[in-house]
Amino acid sequence: METATLSPPHVCQHFSVDCPSRALLDQIADKWSMMVLTVLDAGPMRFNAIRRHLEGVTQKALTQCLRRLERNGMVSRRVIPASPVAVEYAITPLGRSLHQPFKALYRWTIENMPHVEEARRSFDEKVAA
Repeated sequence: METATLSPPHVCQHFSVDCPSRALLDQIADKWSMMVLTVLDAGPMRFNAIRRHLEGVTQKALTQCLRRLERNGMVSRRVIPASPVAVEYAITPLGRSLHQPFKALYRWTIENMPHVEEARRSFDEKVAA
């Protein structure tokens, strides 16, 4: 007798548009999120300190990224009652749990960059011909 294996409700069999895991992956796997979590691994930082570490990020993009990360429980936000009021961000244990996968992805990127560059060159030559 064959038994069906049931997946938890949050796991989708296909990458459907309404799949919650698809939305979460989109929100944590973008370049700014990965970089922000890596920068915050050194310790809590204020907005402008984070921004100085991320060349090319706009204020708007960083604000949106930090809000997404906070909403998803990856980053905590603490208001510092000073004059002027300051905000400090810190990585949470949940956010820190992504470091091993991020490091593996970064290592893969470095190790395979020559292969990717060769594939790009080959593709561009075919398209140009």
